[in-house]
Amino acid sequence: MRKGLAALGLGLAVALGVPAAAFAAERAPLLMEGKKTLYQRVLTRPGAVLKREAGDGPGAAQPALTRFYVYDRKTVGKSEWLEVGLTARGRTDGWISADFTLPWKQQLALAFTNPAGRDRALLFRNRADLVGLLEADAPGKAEAPLRKEALSGKPVPQVVSIEPATYVDIAKRFYLLPILSAEETFTGTGHRARVLEIASVSQQDDAKAGQKPADAAPALRNFRAAVVFVIDTTISMGPYIDRTREAVRRITERVEKAGIADRVRFGLVAYRSNLEAAPQLEYTSRLYADPEQVKSGKDFLDKVAAVKPATVSTPRFSEDAYAGVMTALNDIAWNNFGGRYVVLITDAGALKGNDPLSSTMLDAPQVRLEAQHRGVAIYAMHLKTPEGKANHAEAEAQYKELSSHPLVPRPLYYDVPVGAVEAYGKIVDGLGDAIVAQVNAAYRGEATPGAARTSDPAFLKGAENPADRIKLDTAMLGHAMQLAYLGRVEGTAAPPLFKAWISDRSLAQPEVPTTEVRVLLTRNQLSDMQQVLKGIAEAGQAAQLAPADFFSRMRSVAATLGRDPNAVNAPNATRLADLGLLGEYLDDLPYRSKILDLDQQTWSSWSIAQQQAFLDEINRKLRLYQIIHDDVDRWIALDTGADPGEAVAAVPLDALP
Repeated sequence: MRKGLAALGLGLAVALGVPAAAFAAERAPLLMEGKKTLYQRVLTRPGAVLKREAGDGPGAAQPALTRFYVYDRKTVGKSEWLEVGLTARGRTDGWISADFTLPWKQQLALAFTNPAGRDRALLFRNRADLVGLLEADAPGKAEAPLRKEALSGKPVPQVVSIEPATYVDIAKRFYLLPILSAEETFTGTGHRARVLEIASVSQQDDAKAGQKPADAAPALRNFRAAVVFVIDTTISMGPYIDRTREAVRRITERVEKAGIADRVRFGLVAYRSNLEAAPQLEYTSRLYADPEQVKSGKDFLDKVAAVKPATVSTPRFSEDAYAGVMTALNDIAWNNFGGRYVVLITDAGALKGNDPLSSTMLDAPQVRLEAQHRGVAIYAMHLKTPEGKANHAEAEAQYKELSSHPLVPRPLYYDVPVGAVEAYGKIVDGLGDAIVAQVNAAYRGEATPGAARTSDPAFLKGAENPADRIKLDTAMLGHAMQLAYLGRVEGTAAPPLFKAWISDRSLAQPEVPTTEVRVLLTRNQLSDMQQVLKGIAEAGQAAQLAPADFFSRMRSVAATLGRDPNAVNAPNATRLADLGLLGEYLDDLPYRSKILDLDQQTWSSWSIAQQQAFLDEINRKLRLYQIIHDDVDRWIALDTGADPGEAVAAVPLDALP
C-alpha cells in the first residue's frame, strides 16, 4: 500500500442521463434497469481497449476514467463485451470488455471533508473489518494501531488505502468516489454512521507513483492570505470604518517589519442599499481595494481613504449585505491565495432575497454555499447598537447562518454589545494577529497547528472573550486552509483502481464527518430543474388566490413540461413527487425534498405568509442555479465537449430543491 491516498485524479468521467425521448429518432443506449430516462453508463478501468468488434484482435487503449454509454451487450466465449459510445446521440465507437469497465448507476460524488481537526480516514478492504471496528466499545482506540501502521508505510492487510494528508478540493480538482452500496449502522458508542462501499478510478502520473509525499515546508513558504473587509458604509458606520482602517494600519506595520508584506494582503468592499430607491447612496456595493492589487499598507490606506459613510438614509434599516459579500466573492481572484477570509462588518441585518430592494435575490444559505465553493471563510462582526435593537435577533440569525463553517463547531459570528468601538477594535486586532501568525509560520516552513480538535470541550466552549475566541477559530481554519493549499500545489499519486469500505464519520470523533455528498448534475438536468421550479413558483403564486386549485395547476405544469401522462393523470397522485415533475436523476438520493413532498392538503392549510415563504425559497434556489449555470469554471466536459449539455457540475446536496 502506498503511503497516503493523495490527490485523487482529475475527474472520473461520469455523466448523468438524458431523457430517452430526446433521441427517439436515433439509436438509443440501453436503459438502466427500472428506469425510463436514464441510460446505462460505464467507466473504463486501466487497461481498457476499444475494439472494432467484440473480442476482435488489437484495438485502441483507452485512458482510465473515460465515460461511455452502453448500446449493446454480447457474450463472446466466456467474456461479456459492451458496445459503447461517448455520447447518447446514437453513434457508437466500438466494443470494450466488460471486465475493464466499472458500472456507474449512482449520481453522487462522495468527497472527503477537509481533514483538519480529525484523523485521516482509513479505507478498508472488507466490510467486516470496518464494521468490527465501528461496533467496538471504543472504535477510535481500536482503529489507532492500524492507522499508525498505515502512516508508517507498512502493509496493513485490512487497509486498502488512506485519505490524503492534504485536502483535495473537488471544486478545483475534480475526482469521484462512486458509491456502490451503503448501509446505516450504529457504533459501539451509540452514534449513527453510514458504511459505504466505494470504488475509485484515479488519474496519476506513473512516474510519480512510487514517490513519497514531498516536504511541505518549501510549498508553505509561498502561502499567501487575503483578508477582505466587507463593510456597511451607511450613516451610522463612520467610527467603525475608521477603526477598520486603523486595524489594517497596525497589522501592515507588523507584516512589513516581519518581511512578509507580499504574503498578507488586504482588500475592502463597501456596501449600502438599492440605488433606485435612494440614488444619493452612490452605490449598492463597490470594490475599493483588491488584495491582488494592493502593494503595501500605505497603498491600502490610500485606496480606502475615499470610503466615507453615506450622507442620506437607506430605505430600510437592513442593508444589502449579501451584495457586498457576493462582490467580494466574485470580483477577487481567490485562487491566488491560500488563506481566504471575508470579514463582514455591520450594525444592521441583511435584505432578504425576496425583498424588492435586494440586488442578489439570495439569502444566507445560498451565499454561504458560494463562499464554500471558493474556499472562503466568512466572519460576521455584528455591532449591536441601541438604534438597531428591534433588528438584533433577526440579524443575528442571518449572520450565524452566513458564517457557519463545516470545520468549526460554532458560527464565525462575533457580536459587539452596544456597538462599542473599542471592543470591536480588539476583535479585529485579534483576527489580524491570528492571520499574521499563520502566514509568518508558513513563511518559516512551519504548518499552523490545528488548534484544538472540534470535539475538544475546551474548544467547543471557547474563550469567553470574543477577541480570544476569534484567535482560536482562526487557528483551526488556518490549519484547514494550509491543508487545502498544499493539496493544490503537491503532486502526490493515488492508486489507479481500488474498491474499499469507508465510514462517513470519524471513528474517534463520531460527530465529525469524513465525507460529504455532491450531486453531479448535467447542464441539461440543471436546466430541467430550473424549468420545473420556475413552473412551480408561477403556479403557486397564482394558486394563492384559489388555494384549492394548487394541485390541478401543478398537474398542468407537469403536462406542459412533457412529464409521463400516466403519472400526471394518476388518481392516487397526491404529492408533487407523484407527478414526476423532477427527473429520475434525483431518485434515491439521501435527502428529503421539502418541495416534492408538498401536497394539496398542506398547501391549503398554510397561511398566505407560509405559502409565500415556500415560494421565496424556490426563487432563491433558482437564483443559485443560475449562478452555477453561468459559471463556466464549474462545468467539466466528460466527453471532450462532444455534447455541451452533458458537462457536469458537482452541486452540494443542500442546494437541491
